[in-house]
Amino acid sequence: MSDKRGGRGRAPKAMDPARRAAFDVLRAVSTRDSYANLLLPALLRERGITGRDAAFASELTYGTSRCRGLLDAIIAAAADRPTDRIDPVLLDLLRLGAYQLLRTRVEPHAVLATTVDQAKIEFDFARGGFVNAVLRAISAKDEQAWIAELAPDRRTDPVGYTAFAHAHPRWIAQAFADALGASAGELDALLTADDDRPKVHLAARPGVLTAAELAEAVGGTPGDYSPYAVYLPGGDPGALAPVRDGAALVQDEGSQLVAQALTRAPLRGPDGGRWLDLCSGPGGKTALIAAIGAQTGARVTAIEPASQRADMVRENTRGLDVEVVEADGRELLPGAAAGFDRVLVDAPCTGLGALRRRPEARWRRNPSDVPELTKLQKELLASAIAMTRPGGVVLYATCSPHLAETAGVVADAVRRHNVTLLDTPALFAPAQGTATGPQGQYVQLWPHRHGTDAMFAAALTVG
Repeated sequence: MSDKRGGRGRAPKAMDPARRAAFDVLRAVSTRDSYANLLLPALLRERGITGRDAAFASELTYGTSRCRGLLDAIIAAAADRPTDRIDPVLLDLLRLGAYQLLRTRVEPHAVLATTVDQAKIEFDFARGGFVNAVLRAISAKDEQAWIAELAPDRRTDPVGYTAFAHAHPRWIAQAFADALGASAGELDALLTADDDRPKVHLAARPGVLTAAELAEAVGGTPGDYSPYAVYLPGGDPGALAPVRDGAALVQDEGSQLVAQALTRAPLRGPDGGRWLDLCSGPGGKTALIAAIGAQTGARVTAIEPASQRADMVRENTRGLDVEVVEADGRELLPGAAAGFDRVLVDAPCTGLGALRRRPEARWRRNPSDVPELTKLQKELLASAIAMTRPGGVVLYATCSPHLAETAGVVADAVRRHNVTLLDTPALFAPAQGTATGPQGQYVQLWPHRHGTDAMFAAALTVG
């Protein structure tokens, strides 16, 4: 009898397809820095997993990824050892099992049987016994009991407690609390919304489909704020004909509002139709800007330094008047000095505003990432200002509410450059949720207020 059988007992049974898919994605996230929201749909299609099995695999994958920090604290307590002393494969198995025990209605005996058997298949009976013991210890308490035992004291560290209870790193919860400011009591609601599985948002391409037509075609409902938005109840949007045909894009409604705001901003002098997307990859906002601009004859230049992402911009803007330039946005384009009417700087950022769509991202980012990113953001914004004509508009946006990446970058630009803040909230009507800065007003969208990613935007007039 083989070692994997351990010389005793029944042969372990392999995981069912849904759990196996979730486990394989978790391993890819851990070992290859894969993105769960990109890998899982492709894997489900490849393996022919559909219906309830696909929904179960999605719940396990995204839920386990979101809760990793909380699960690791509970696993460490139950195992009486830090997680860095647990084999990485066993740790991912334990995360998957712990999530089912604490946050699903799966019967504990089924969780133990499938997880322990897989540990025996991956290793041997001894480590199967370790997994069994840890999961039994976890199952002895519910999630709230574990939180009460392990979380920071609620009275002395309310942000730390809320962060732990909602499976967020503390530094991210603190950044959210700082951005909410006087509304810091909303932190619990925000982190709750951040943990919910978001609706899929589509954008109907202007001039091709209306939102009403797209909603009827895909069985969705028109969005609350963007005239192009449609909400989907679920499913794989990549399988929808309008998305495959380029008549619609998968795009968060907050991103749609950012693109629309650029095209709405008032200029001094006529609009010559020279528009620039300085950080264009993968091209979703570029496509929407170009489709809106096509109605007035505007032409969009899209800058993207990475070749693979530049190809994505080309794919997403097929049939539109877009010139894709592979270049560093911090360097002026030849002949582009002070020439563009409208410039979008959708700057690279920590992505803290889209954690609900990228479940593993909250555990990948660190506070040390922020200074390097803010330096890049300031350089990109300075370049955008230099390429905008007097009276033209630069719209600075990030998918992060971190004050250093948002109001801090804009305030620095106002100090250093000849720019004036526009009334940005007016460009986002009817969406509300503004933050007033020392020089004027910005817009900060939030998942718990608007159902969008936490997009920040500030519009600046040059000269």
